[in-house]
Amino acid sequence: MKTNKSVILKTSNGVSAGIVIIVCFILAVCFFEFVLGNPSNFMDNNPDNHPLPGNYAGTIYKGGYIVPVVITLLLTVITLSVERFIAISRSKGKKGLMGFVQTIKKDLEEGNLDAAKAACKEQQGSVANVVNAALTRYADVEQRADQTKEQKMVIIQKEIEESTALELPTMEQNLPVIATISTLGTLFGLLGTVLGMIRSFAALANAGAPDSVALSTGISEALVNTALGIATGAMAIISYNYFTSKIDNITYAIDEIGFSIVQTFAAKH
Repeated sequence: MKTNKSVILKTSNGVSAGIVIIVCFILAVCFFEFVLGNPSNFMDNNPDNHPLPGNYAGTIYKGGYIVPVVITLLLTVITLSVERFIAISRSKGKKGLMGFVQTIKKDLEEGNLDAAKAACKEQQGSVANVVNAALTRYADVEQRADQTKEQKMVIIQKEIEESTALELPTMEQNLPVIATISTLGTLFGLLGTVLGMIRSFAALANAGAPDSVALSTGISEALVNTALGIATGAMAIISYNYFTSKIDNITYAIDEIGFSIVQTFAAKH
């Protein structure tokens, strides 16, 4: 087990979600102030005026100060999705997962544990780590004469389960953050919508003619935040479900190989 734990310590150093959020917030504020809020996006070069016709940057800027918060969440989802894609690809190993599974099963059927271990060393990644730990335990229990066949099978199965439990956190890291953003993005978008509608109704409540600038600003704030919030929530949900399915495929492969290892031991002893 020492070998497994040392491997986990080497492979679990993913990107910290906290650092990502802070960096994305700084980038979002700078983008909001200096790009979206650039005076050239507005009439008379004044951000207090209407955006130029067809200028979407100025329109988004009119969404108010909820916009950089939602942009922060959107950038965080994108960054963590890229990070998870790289991390999970490494967990699968260098070669195709199904090909690796078939190679290990073939080596087990031939009783060639050394070839199976060599394949794990070449493959690398979380799946290979689990299989290598199971094969090491397989060779260890074969030399024990003080245990029954059933006890040895239980030991091998337990080794597979423990190794899998140690590897899973490296694959699931940051996914809870993405899942949380799937809700937060929509909620912040809704908050911006409500604030924009409040501003719109406040403009309509003025005595005499309504303040057209305040009314249009409030409507822009409501619609922009709605769009950004929905886009952020949708992207987070898609990202979370995609990576969850990838992790499920990896665990299925581990289960398949683990079953083959236990069944091979049972057939040969």
